[in-house]
Amino acid sequence: MDDNSTDASKSLIEGLGDPKTRIVVRDPADSGLAASVLQGILEAETDYFMTIDCDFQHPVEALGRMYEEMEKGADLCIGVREDRFALGFVRWAGSCAFNSFANLYLLYHRKKMSRDVMSGLIAGRTDVFAPVIRDNKAGMEMKGWKVLLDLLKFGPKDIKIANCRYKFGKRAAGESHMRPIVVVTTFNQCGMVGRFLGRIYAKARPDKEKAEKKE
Repeated sequence: MDDNSTDASKSLIEGLGDPKTRIVVRDPADSGLAASVLQGILEAETDYFMTIDCDFQHPVEALGRMYEEMEKGADLCIGVREDRFALGFVRWAGSCAFNSFANLYLLYHRKKMSRDVMSGLIAGRTDVFAPVIRDNKAGMEMKGWKVLLDLLKFGPKDIKIANCRYKFGKRAAGESHMRPIVVVTTFNQCGMVGRFLGRIYAKARPDKEKAEKKE
């Protein structure tokens, strides 16, 4: 999924000449990580889909183990970070706190929980989650970053989940896109209480939040 990049991704992938690999250049008016990932799942023509960050904090070798879990019958395989301290103390503490809050929200709605709701390393059955996305797209946080939370939130209550533990590495290149608006959209995924907390957070950081909205 190419969210209108300027790094020649399209020409490079098309130059591979691989019939099993295709690139989808998305609508510029519909940009966003969650929107890209969710559209990618709908575009997938394979039995399984996988998502992985491109900064090498997710080890590529974990994909093989996740594929094995899918072959064993899992509907969803979640990459669980063993050492989140690579995030830095503040982000580690925030991640743990939000993970607990999100799981309480999922528990209240009798949905499956996760040891790492914030994980961006996931694999799932396309035939299970493509209909979930089509039926609930209007209620999903398209401008957000935490796709897994919406998949758990709107997914079947009886899905079979497997976990794949991995060592969370340090960023090899680039910089974090974690911004105040990301925190707000993530809270928005957790119902009325989450939206309330998101507004409190936004008011506590008004200047940065306004800057994010302008971007």
